[in-house]
Amino acid sequence: MLQILELFGGIGSPRIALRNLGIDVKAIDYVEIDEKAVRSYNAMFKNELKHKTQDVRGYNLKPDILIHGSPCQDFSVAGKQKGADEGSETRSSLMWETINIIKQMGIWKPKVVIWENVKNVLSKHMIKNFNKYLEEMQKMGYTNNFEVLNAKDFGLPQNRNRVFTISCLDGTFFNFGTLERKPMRNIKEFLQPNSEVDDRYTIKSPSMKSRIMKTDSNTFTGILTIIDQYVECITTKQDRCPNSGIIPLDNGEYRLLTELECWRLQGYSDKDFYNALEANTGMEGKKNSALYYQSGNSIPVPFFESIFKQLLSA
Repeated sequence: MLQILELFGGIGSPRIALRNLGIDVKAIDYVEIDEKAVRSYNAMFKNELKHKTQDVRGYNLKPDILIHGSPCQDFSVAGKQKGADEGSETRSSLMWETINIIKQMGIWKPKVVIWENVKNVLSKHMIKNFNKYLEEMQKMGYTNNFEVLNAKDFGLPQNRNRVFTISCLDGTFFNFGTLERKPMRNIKEFLQPNSEVDDRYTIKSPSMKSRIMKTDSNTFTGILTIIDQYVECITTKQDRCPNSGIIPLDNGEYRLLTELECWRLQGYSDKDFYNALEANTGMEGKKNSALYYQSGNSIPVPFFESIFKQLLSA
């Protein structure tokens, strides 16, 4: 049985991926500070161990694979690139708590450590912390490799770039070049028929309407792009501008992506979504900000499916 530890676990995309692959898993623990995300996680795995809201500091556990998607806000351009210097009080600096947890394990260490974050960790403003992380992992005996992966290369019609760093013990080198990739699926498979979508998703704000661009600009700043073959990166605030894109209606108006569509575009099943909705019902007749946030904060499930396939077949 594979034993995993999920730090900054969100809604549990690594565990969803392992479930989808039929891998027998024991989740030693799942650590997440967002109470609503914990609700969704527990709802999706309601027949298994329940978890409480908690922090990562002071943990000393022994998984086969440790996965951490430490907070990205202070690495990202949207988060004003505050950084993640060790000892600082930024959310992204919590990445160093993972290092501390592994150090506290002593001689025994996880065979594999997976770290996911935004592409901007490789920018000139953030690279020093990224390189320091690699150095600390190497000091503990890990061989590191990293790659920028895009969700479009793993079947999802979403332009989402994320950096994956995979660190293995005993000199094992993870080869991203041999990862299984899949053709991008048709966006229509993920979208609900407009006739089924409530009026609350129709764009009515004049300021939002003024930012609608009828061509794909390949940018993500201050405009609303019309979805064609794929969406832009799913965000935590889909009712804002910019967002992942908008959908034309038959009457000349436009609508936002629904929460269900965002979850689908991150690789979750409808059953997963409705379990999470049951745990986070929101206000009747209003868009569900918690479920938007959880989808935008998640890691696309197919990334992990491909990574785990390769790791577990070695």
